[in-house]
Amino acid sequence: MLAARATADPTTPDGARRVAIVMHGFSGGGMERSMLQLAEGLIAHGLAVDFVVSRADGELLDQVPPLARIVPLTKRPVFWMPARARVLIAHPSAWRSMLKPRHKLKVLKPLLRWMPCMIDYLRRARPDAILAAEPLYNLLVIWTRRLGSSGSRALVSERTIVSQHMKGGGPWSDRMLYDLLRGAYLRADAIVTVSDGAADDLSAYADLPRERITTIYNPVVGPDLHDKAREPLDRHWCATPESPVILAAGRLGPEKDFGTLIRAFARVRARRPARLIILGADSLTAPEHSVELRALPNALGIADDVMMPGFAPNPLAFMARASVFVLTSLYEGLPGVVIQALACGCPVVSTDCPGGLREILDGGRFGPLVPVGDDAALAGAIEDVLDDPPAAEDLRSRAALFSMDRAVDHYLRVLFPRGEKLSGGATA
Repeated sequence: MLAARATADPTTPDGARRVAIVMHGFSGGGMERSMLQLAEGLIAHGLAVDFVVSRADGELLDQVPPLARIVPLTKRPVFWMPARARVLIAHPSAWRSMLKPRHKLKVLKPLLRWMPCMIDYLRRARPDAILAAEPLYNLLVIWTRRLGSSGSRALVSERTIVSQHMKGGGPWSDRMLYDLLRGAYLRADAIVTVSDGAADDLSAYADLPRERITTIYNPVVGPDLHDKAREPLDRHWCATPESPVILAAGRLGPEKDFGTLIRAFARVRARRPARLIILGADSLTAPEHSVELRALPNALGIADDVMMPGFAPNPLAFMARASVFVLTSLYEGLPGVVIQALACGCPVVSTDCPGGLREILDGGRFGPLVPVGDDAALAGAIEDVLDDPPAAEDLRSRAALFSMDRAVDHYLRVLFPRGEKLSGGATA
């Protein structure tokens, strides 16, 4: 992990509006990349940006925009009676939860340890708007906004398919947290999801009014994308007519279902020369799955043609040189890697999983969609694309729908809905 970057005191310079982005840190996931892109766009519009994080480290720390400030949330001891009282002031209807014995409240302990620091930050920095990027941080923002006497506009966001994600644990799977989250979301100024599929799912699962939820596609296609795509790679990573490269990217966890991809590749490899590259670090929550996944190519007799080199700081360079990009997830909010591949002109094959894939690929018009977990159908779709790839320009045009400019403009309208002039001259 990279060390935390030192930051100055987060005060607003020259009267610029300040936006606080609240999340866990800068590990190498799609959510983190999209928040970094959003910060770049907001700064370009003349806003000041603070990243308020529980961990000021991670693989993407060096990609934090130089003008953004990093504000670490230092943990403080939890004294349970004052902590319960603080929650009740912030969320009076949570009194039933606060009556539970201490061991039942331990799921809230990280949140309670960050609250004093978050309150101090809000009182000192007075951000004009706050965007929280994950469920626990959504709860933290809504609670501390009241405790910090902050008039900040607060946006909460969901970036995955809640009904699917909760099956593997997580905040929404806990009954007490479910009630607290739902209550907090109803008190937010806006609820944002990354796709219509994610919005529909959140509305149904959390019993939230669908009209309260706004879809804003992630800012994926930025001005530097094509420069990054042209960065050099060693020749052995690149596709050739004789040996096409099938590419995938994502953390090696169960939800990405790379096992289906490896089995599909074994079918493809039995009929033609090809190589498979899967970019991504091992799963932090299911390390045993990563070990099993790395052993699977050897068990299938294809180890010589499968590479899993770990986290790649610049996956775009691989996408620009791959023959086809494949996503095999069980569910996705709005996978930025698929949009990045399209922007590089790389053909895409994907599972037809719950979430935003159908929106990205327009129901299969810009890349075939196959049933989740069906390695035979996936292998057939991969071979069809290798034999008859779509026009790269059509794919790039589709990716433009997910540009940084479009996303930032939409976020500005939700962050500052009254249409006032921003300090950089733009109108929200």
